[in-house]
Amino acid sequence: MADNQQVPEKLAVLPRHLVTGASANLATCRICETLCHIHANNATCPVCGTHLHLRSQTAFSKSVAYLIAAYILYIPANLLPVMHTETIFGPEDDTIMSGVVLLFASGSWPLGLLVFFASVMVPLLKLFSMSFLLFTCWRRSASHPLQRTQLFRIVETVGRWSMLDIYVVTVLVALVQFQSLASVYPGEGAFAFAAVVVLTMLSAINFDSRLIWDAIDTNE
Repeated sequence: MADNQQVPEKLAVLPRHLVTGASANLATCRICETLCHIHANNATCPVCGTHLHLRSQTAFSKSVAYLIAAYILYIPANLLPVMHTETIFGPEDDTIMSGVVLLFASGSWPLGLLVFFASVMVPLLKLFSMSFLLFTCWRRSASHPLQRTQLFRIVETVGRWSMLDIYVVTVLVALVQFQSLASVYPGEGAFAFAAVVVLTMLSAINFDSRLIWDAIDTNE
């Protein structure tokens, strides 16, 4: 109880716009979401025993680094073949867009649109969204913080599902059509795709959404 009584006293001596969780040595447990008072560097949650820490000072730079790497690998992921097929008619390499074009040409418009949206548009929108969030935080923009936070939540939710279905769809189509008459191998683009998925997820995971609200606390 003594620790909880010290918190209001510390908050009382701070200007209103400087009252933050970090300035009051308060942190939310990432497991049970209990608001805790940090005594030292090795503080633990009194409810579940999880190690507590204030925000990471390198969160922004890590998120930017992962995003830049994702941008770089997004280019070979779309230009390099994602699947190499060997049939009785000879070998054939397919990229993401060539697979979409093939689906359109065969009359499978719904499947082609699904593959194009889930494997091309969604990853690109994720990259642009994270770029927008990081840029506005870097500029310390105080505009529309709630909408930017909601955008981040959407990116964080969609991130784990993007670009994972393209290879499943492509391989299944090849196996259904050719069965034992064909051999299917992953191409270089598939590994680049997997790296883009992981890097964009890491960028979102390392992004601290509290950076969106820091500019508001400073400008007040």
